[in-house]
Amino acid sequence: ARFDRHLFRTRSTLLQGYLEEADANLAALRQAVKHEQLPQVAWLAEHLASQLEAISRETAAWSLRQWDTAAPGLGRWQRRRIQHQEFERRLLAMTQERKIRLAQATGLVEQQTLQKEVEIYEGRLARCRHALEKIENVLARLTR
Repeated sequence: ARFDRHLFRTRSTLLQGYLEEADANLAALRQAVKHEQLPQVAWLAEHLASQLEAISRETAAWSLRQWDTAAPGLGRWQRRRIQHQEFERRLLAMTQERKIRLAQATGLVEQQTLQKEVEIYEGRLARCRHALEKIENVLARLTR
């Protein structure tokens, strides 16, 4: 199985089965919306969003797998670059999400917690970008 068991009932090793299950959940969501079944709409929407996010992460990892057969030195650094670019993308998304929540927060404790989380994610993002810069420098030296 490629994904967490709570996300998909499918146990296939092929992505097609997971796409079909997500498609079936989309159809079920449309039916629930049509029949105004609000609890089912909420659950299906959240579940489908989680499934799509997992499928998206899986497809993003394909490029990493393609590099697994590359030459030892250069290939390893290229894999690291791709991995750090994915880290950067995810950290940016998490930072933005916390900033949006911070802008909407009303309680002082919640604002302080979210501000601290934003600062933590920004620190991680800065370290990630610094590592990415070092990786780019190594790759530039290796490909001269």
